[in-house]
Amino acid sequence: MMMSTAPAPTAAAALQALAATPPERGDYRNAMARLGAAVNVITTDGPAGRAGFTASAVCSVTDEPPTLIVCLNRSASVYPIFQANGVLCVNVLGAGQQQLSNLFGGKTPMDERFAAAQWHASRSGVPVLAEAAATFECRVVNRTAVGTHDVLFCEVDAVRLGNAAHGLVYFDRRYHDLLPPAAAH
Repeated sequence: MMMSTAPAPTAAAALQALAATPPERGDYRNAMARLGAAVNVITTDGPAGRAGFTASAVCSVTDEPPTLIVCLNRSASVYPIFQANGVLCVNVLGAGQQQLSNLFGGKTPMDERFAAAQWHASRSGVPVLAEAAATFECRVVNRTAVGTHDVLFCEVDAVRLGNAAHGLVYFDRRYHDLLPPAAAH
């Protein structure tokens, strides 16, 4: 058995080699399509006006203090409104709410988006979806630019759970309803 006398690559060298050859954009996007994610409608209201968009790039950061992140494309038409208002609500969509997701994810005028569902104003004035699976009312406490997006760090001021445990996820470029198992008889 012959043993190599060449030194093993260091972790730093291995990372540098990986960074030099990023994945093809299409390969990256196809792989990300396999990463299922909850579907949310992010809303705001304040001095800059009322706005909302669909997002699957939402993630918990910590529960002390309760903080989550929302990723928002800086070229989105709603970007300046969210930037100016500094408050938002993450409205977690439930089973059967694909149409609402599509409305908030497209070019539909803002008034028509909000007219498609029942909303109430939170203490901070942000629109809260009455039929959401869960809601997180937040203040944006920090933001970081990464590529084409801003990562908004949002401290949660209030949480509300919907009446039933169900969800809507986006996986493999399509929606999937998540429903609790049928009750045992």
